[in-house]
Amino acid sequence: MTTADFTHARWHKSSRSNGGGGACVMVAHVPTATGVADSKLGQNSPVLPFSKTAWTSFLDTIKSDRLHG
Repeated sequence: MTTADFTHARWHKSSRSNGGGGACVMVAHVPTATGVADSKLGQNSPVLPFSKTAWTSFLDTIKSDRLHG
């Protein structure tokens, strides 16, 4: 996968994070990927990039509850 540039990405925290001391992840979408970062580290957080296909598959898995075993 080509390295995605998240320099100017708009990051979003979950609406369910309820101010829990910043212990949540942030997600940003850029044209070539979706990135996940640690909100506690803010701008200094490393970004874990996912291809659009991988991110969609991840969301589909969560929504279908296939992670429960």
